[in-house]
Amino acid sequence: MMDYNVPGGKLNRGLSVIDSYMLLREGTEVDDEDFYLACVLGWCIEWLQASALVLDDITDNAYTRRDNLCWYKLPTVGLSAINDGVLLKCHVQAIIKRYFKEKFYFVDLMELWNEIGLQTAMGQMLDLITTHTGAKDLARYRIQGYRRIVKYKTSYYSFYLPVACALLLNGAKLSDYVELKNVLIEMGVYFQIQDDYLDCFGDPQVIGKVGTDIEDYKCSWLIVQAMELANENEMKILYENYGKSSPECVSAVKNVYKELDLQDIFLEYESRVYKHLVSTIDAEPDRAIREILKIFLKKIYRRKK
Repeated sequence: MMDYNVPGGKLNRGLSVIDSYMLLREGTEVDDEDFYLACVLGWCIEWLQASALVLDDITDNAYTRRDNLCWYKLPTVGLSAINDGVLLKCHVQAIIKRYFKEKFYFVDLMELWNEIGLQTAMGQMLDLITTHTGAKDLARYRIQGYRRIVKYKTSYYSFYLPVACALLLNGAKLSDYVELKNVLIEMGVYFQIQDDYLDCFGDPQVIGKVGTDIEDYKCSWLIVQAMELANENEMKILYENYGKSSPECVSAVKNVYKELDLQDIFLEYESRVYKHLVSTIDAEPDRAIREILKIFLKKIYRRKK
């Protein structure tokens, strides 16, 4: 179960712990133990990611993940994957206790992981109740609600957590890095908007999964933009077809997206947010923090998967 779900992705989150830690330690010698501990925390994030994906695929009724069948889709697994997802998350606590119990920052590390776990679960809750609870009404899909979902569901664990782990490993106090946290959260929102775009317009052979946001009635960036821009006829098409699994309905929604030039609107957004992030990063006085943010931005800017 671990071999199927933990490795196999891009490992960006895990590697970001190591990249960040090495930049923070630049100019000082990093011994094998310290480097190993950074690797341990990197794998903990990949374990957390695996847990989130196993459970997310079930709630989204997804079919493929990382070029393979979703774990729960395997005939020998089914809904026992729910317990597997919980088990993967429990492993993280066990790993952190095993390697960091005697460290002076152990309590801070555990509090960080508990906080991020809660935030991510609340983000998933917001996503689920927006998508599945109550009468379906696309009018609820607005940018404020979307950003709230994304901030909690994606940004904290994908962008802030790797750097926060590196900071604690380096003996820093997280309370001294509030502005860094804010920039990383904004990057996480940008990353999720990219994800939503690729779900619809990306190549499944490249991104490693078949997008299902339209069929799943997801509160994605694309539908939020469409609801702001659609005319009466386009709105009617969206209400009649969004959230339905037939290829004809999916195609009808995508045609509206194309009529509204959402691909160009996304490219404009990407260019705008990139310039803003570059300007913010250049203004950061701490060289190590500046380089960490540059690495994060380089990894995600104009990504195709």
